[in-house]
Amino acid sequence: GNMSFSCLEPQVVPVTFLSSSSFLALRGTSGQDEVFVSFQFRTWNKEGLLLSSKLHQTSGGFLLYLSDGRVKINLHKTGRVLSDIAAGAGLNNGQWHSVSLSVKRNRISVRVDSDVTSSAHAFIPLQIYSDVFYFGGCPSSGNISECNTSFGGFQGCMRHISIGNKAVDMISIQQNGFGNFSDLQIDLCGITDRCLPNYCEHGGECSQSWNSFHCNCANTGYKGATCHYPIYEQSCEAYKHRGNTSGFYNIDSDGSGPLGPFLVYCNMTDATWTIIQHNSTNLTRVKSANRENPHTVFFKYSASLDQLQATINLADHCEQELAYYCKKSRLLDKSDGMPLSWWIGRTNETHTYWGGSLPAVQKCACGLEGSCIDSQHYCNCDADRDEWTNDTGFLSYKDHLPVTEIVITDTDRPNSEAAYKLGPLLCRGDRTFWNSASFNTETSYLHFPTFHGEFSADVSFFFKTTASSGVFLENLGIQDFIRIELQSPSEVAFSFDVGNGPSEVIVQSRNSLNDNQWHYVKAERNVKEASLQIDQLPQRSHSAPPDGHIRLQLNSQLFVGGTASRQKGFLGCIRSLRLNGMALDLEERAKITPGVEPGCPGHCSSYGNLCHNGGKCREKYSGFSCDCTFSAYAGPFCKKGKHISAYFWTGTSVTYNFQEYYTLAKNSSSHASSFYADMTLARETITFAFRTTRTPSLLLYVSSFYKEYLSVILTRNGDLQIGYKLDSHQDPDVFSISFKSMADGQLQHVKINREEETLFVEVNQNERIKFILSSGTEFNAIKSLTLGKILENSDVDEETMKANSQGFVGCLSSVQFNHIAPLKAALHHSSSAPVIVKGRFTESNCGTLTGADSTSSETTHSFADHSGPIDEGKPLANAIRSDSAIIGGVIAVVIFILLCITAIAIRIYKKKGIYSKNEAKGSENEDSAESALKSELSMQNTANENQKEYFF
Repeated sequence: GNMSFSCLEPQVVPVTFLSSSSFLALRGTSGQDEVFVSFQFRTWNKEGLLLSSKLHQTSGGFLLYLSDGRVKINLHKTGRVLSDIAAGAGLNNGQWHSVSLSVKRNRISVRVDSDVTSSAHAFIPLQIYSDVFYFGGCPSSGNISECNTSFGGFQGCMRHISIGNKAVDMISIQQNGFGNFSDLQIDLCGITDRCLPNYCEHGGECSQSWNSFHCNCANTGYKGATCHYPIYEQSCEAYKHRGNTSGFYNIDSDGSGPLGPFLVYCNMTDATWTIIQHNSTNLTRVKSANRENPHTVFFKYSASLDQLQATINLADHCEQELAYYCKKSRLLDKSDGMPLSWWIGRTNETHTYWGGSLPAVQKCACGLEGSCIDSQHYCNCDADRDEWTNDTGFLSYKDHLPVTEIVITDTDRPNSEAAYKLGPLLCRGDRTFWNSASFNTETSYLHFPTFHGEFSADVSFFFKTTASSGVFLENLGIQDFIRIELQSPSEVAFSFDVGNGPSEVIVQSRNSLNDNQWHYVKAERNVKEASLQIDQLPQRSHSAPPDGHIRLQLNSQLFVGGTASRQKGFLGCIRSLRLNGMALDLEERAKITPGVEPGCPGHCSSYGNLCHNGGKCREKYSGFSCDCTFSAYAGPFCKKGKHISAYFWTGTSVTYNFQEYYTLAKNSSSHASSFYADMTLARETITFAFRTTRTPSLLLYVSSFYKEYLSVILTRNGDLQIGYKLDSHQDPDVFSISFKSMADGQLQHVKINREEETLFVEVNQNERIKFILSSGTEFNAIKSLTLGKILENSDVDEETMKANSQGFVGCLSSVQFNHIAPLKAALHHSSSAPVIVKGRFTESNCGTLTGADSTSSETTHSFADHSGPIDEGKPLANAIRSDSAIIGGVIAVVIFILLCITAIAIRIYKKKGIYSKNEAKGSENEDSAESALKSELSMQNTANENQKEYFF
């Protein structure tokens, strides 16, 4: 019969709507009482007009459109919307989706992807007739109301267009013009997947539209158009020099590199410590372990090993305390030289040296020091004694840290036991943060290997200079290049070319950048945009051209501080240079380069403002420190309040000389002396606390070279009285505050604040009381501040003289006059501070709320104060030490021959009672290995003390 040996596939002719102004107009079904239209589409856009009908005067119309990835239909009659229904979801995923629209009589139905569940139906009070259907948009010359929508035209592809169950032949329309169209590509779907390849870094989610893509950087720890640049600092050192105090911070050790951020504790002391915890910090006891059945423990840190390695490499110094407690448990078998216990480091290598020792030396700290309890062994535990001892110390060889595993094999003999405790990983400093070089000639430069940042490149550094222009860095290719330069005293430019022609991003500063202070520069270029930021100024950015070249191809060396042509070189300092998160060692390269010197002095000019409350900035080779000697505050930036208390006796006098302080400050630091520039005060803030039962009492007195003064006293009935004499020719202003007697032996807090003639007084955090001075607004030529008794001749009012005759007996605490702390100066810096102390004067904890030990009011994290190899009183270590203080106390008490025998007997009886209690306590806490072990060691210690006391 009639057949052919082929299978004719139906011809599919897609159509591409290239822009929001594209449209396709096709004839409708005029005169019929029903409408049926179907088609398939694909797009990346969430919004766009798919199909609309042309209105007749008596008929309604509709708009079929995409909104937020859903197909919606809008039915309307002239002047009003009748219905709005939706179907489908997530249809902007770039896949083909089918849509069918059916209107018959008063019923309308929309179906998406032939899915009944994705369909919508509605009854409408009108009939729709259409001579023309518009796909994708409307002609600009047409009736504006037809496409007067809040969204644009459709950008994407369509195919299988059918009107009234009749397929539309797009080739015929293209050739014969049976329709109207604009800005279409027929017989081609020109959609592009802009998320393949995915240029969103660090796990950023890529989404796209027809023209571009977008990266969602939420919860990635990165920012920017492609989630390239880190939002966290690379180290605790960087956080510290932003003025942050101790606390938990996320750090990103490799910057924009592949490693993500992680949480650490930053202990901001004079040295900055990074503390990284692991999952097993408790003391753990081990029994019944041998070589065939060893006890193995694995340590999991709050960061990956790669992240830990990056952090360790950045640090100046790292250490980790490893404590091994033993009773008949050896670390080394001397008979065959084989280790019985060992630990494993980051690189999965076995190590047999222990805390405080050195790599490749199979010893403990006592073996190096020659202080082991048995000189024939190199570790205390190798003495194999039937009593508790330990080998404890810090491991500090960076290439072996952190400890990831400990293996113990010698605890299966009778009475054999061991216990271990591994501290957190502690790292100090950031060797890249202060890594710097000084460029002394315009022809000098440093060169490094080619910078590879084809699709993403970021450069950050600090600079300071007095020059008006100069190139910070440059790297060239055959055509491409990248350059960052100071173009003028207030302008930095970031220029580059990736094949689309030179581009430039410029940031202008209102202030001069050549002020010899450190300024921060951050430049980034990726496939979407280029950006530049200087200090805290707003970031400037330029978008990349669509569908242009995106690969940056460089092949020359990277020049820092100059260019290949040796022109427009940079004069000044560059510090902490990082490219794509990798730090360049400027100092090491500067050591072998003429015209360039390693390091750069003068950090206080930029960072001196971080020293608060009268602290002075002191220069260091790598950075700076704040000297809090003359401040009432402590801490790395003199911001941490410190309660310093002292007990005053009859006749005690502490005098702080302002003139000497002024001279000292003026000679050493203009910044610190600015407040006392002319020794005249228009305002002062005074805070102190006291407790006493004596009245009248002189609490505080400030004198002047002009016979002006301020006095704070307790009157005979215990009222607080403040006297101000700011004019030597007038009587003083005297104000009394009477709540109750303040000489009741309780701690009283006083805050006095004067702003010219206005005086505010606050007592024990009650509501402030306001007074107005009549004697003047300025305290001229202040001379000295006295606590306790005034020893010099002074012209004061009668009440102050009566109070001074008694002086002050009691406790003064936390005294502060503006930024000066006279008690701190007298107690801690008496040799260098301008302070004179007369009479009996002792530091005390009397200024605490309860009068108890001041440490009781402090709360710290369990590992917040680890700042190096400091003995923090380990429970086991203390448990095995004898308390010589008790023995000394017994000897001091037993001074009469007739009482010696009685005292020793009572002492032994008490110790036996303690021994019995500890034994009972140990049996009650058998469920806790750590408690039982401590109890046993405590009993051993008690027995040792009993023997010694019995001997005495």
